[in-house]
Amino acid sequence: MLRRMIFPILLGVLGCGVLISLGLWQVQRMHWKEGVLAEIAAMAVADPVALPPAPTEAADEYRAVTVDGRFTGDIIEVLAGDGRDIPGVRVIEAFQTDTNRRILIDRGYLSYDARTIPRATHTALVVGNLLWPQDSNAYSPPPDQKSGLWYTRDLPAMAAKLGAEPILIVASTPTGDGIEPVPEDGAHLSNDHFGYAVQWFLLALVWAGMTLYLLWRIRQRTV
Repeated sequence: MLRRMIFPILLGVLGCGVLISLGLWQVQRMHWKEGVLAEIAAMAVADPVALPPAPTEAADEYRAVTVDGRFTGDIIEVLAGDGRDIPGVRVIEAFQTDTNRRILIDRGYLSYDARTIPRATHTALVVGNLLWPQDSNAYSPPPDQKSGLWYTRDLPAMAAKLGAEPILIVASTPTGDGIEPVPEDGAHLSNDHFGYAVQWFLLALVWAGMTLYLLWRIRQRTV
């Protein structure tokens, strides 16, 4: 009987070991993500600094910055899909800084009907957060040629379209023209690793239960 139980026991121990190790790995990832989210939150609400000469996604995403300059009137309108009752767009506008850089500003939300209201170019002090949006993927539709609307914030494509550096600041304070800012402070980022860890530990428990049941069946057949 013992010889017949060796393989199920080894399989049970190996399976439980793998599943428990995956659960522990998710616990480690959970603590790592907590640290990342804490850093993002601190960076997003810190006193804004001048726009770095060469910001990067790895080091500067969600960093609070401020720039002086002028809105150029060159815009891209991205269809807003944030669950609002009134359909609208997010206004992405090219911005000429006082240091002669041309970047992009996500000015925020504008109702669809208000798109036709004329907006004059003007100087502004913009306060916001650097962002490298992950809205687009291989399945994202291209901009609509008829309406001019974009469906995602594809930063490289928007920068090429407006002749700007691929740098986007999401305004956290109003920039005028009735456009409502939609701040990006990382609050929407989630940490799901605890749930994943619980799933792996439950699978390990199920695996152990199945192993014990198999061993019980083997024993019943040999008595």
